[in-house]
Amino acid sequence: MASQDLSYFDPNKIPDVQHMRIGIVVSEWNTEITGNLLKGAVETLKSFGMQEHQWFVQYVPGSFELPLGCQWMAENEKPNAIIAIGSVIRGETAHFDFVCHACSQGIMHVGLKTSTPIIFCVLTDDHIKQSRDRSGGKLGNKGCEAAVVAVKMAALKEKRS
Repeated sequence: MASQDLSYFDPNKIPDVQHMRIGIVVSEWNTEITGNLLKGAVETLKSFGMQEHQWFVQYVPGSFELPLGCQWMAENEKPNAIIAIGSVIRGETAHFDFVCHACSQGIMHVGLKTSTPIIFCVLTDDHIKQSRDRSGGKLGNKGCEAAVVAVKMAALKEKRS
């Protein structure tokens, strides 16, 4: 199981994306990883039939800034869902713990506050190899998975409205 690509999804279970708009907020920190996650998300949205004008990307300096970037996007752009892309790699200090906690709690809070599905696509890995494995490597691409979740949550929200 450790080498299984976890990004598989059933394309027959993807809702219609014709009228959806998906926002993507991307951390500029660890760009090798966040760039690969963004690429996976965009390629997946394209595979669903989304056109370039249906998604938009905003960059923030780091993962700590993702919640505020998502909040501004939710308030100003009014997307159907937002994918928050980041990468935090454990170092020798407690900084990792503070950033991961603030990022995850902040993203959850923004989603609840704005009633916009905010998809958590932030890798929190012990080392760069784990990040590479999860951003297009042997374990797939979490950006792809986040795009699937964004579309499904946007459809679910629309159904509930």
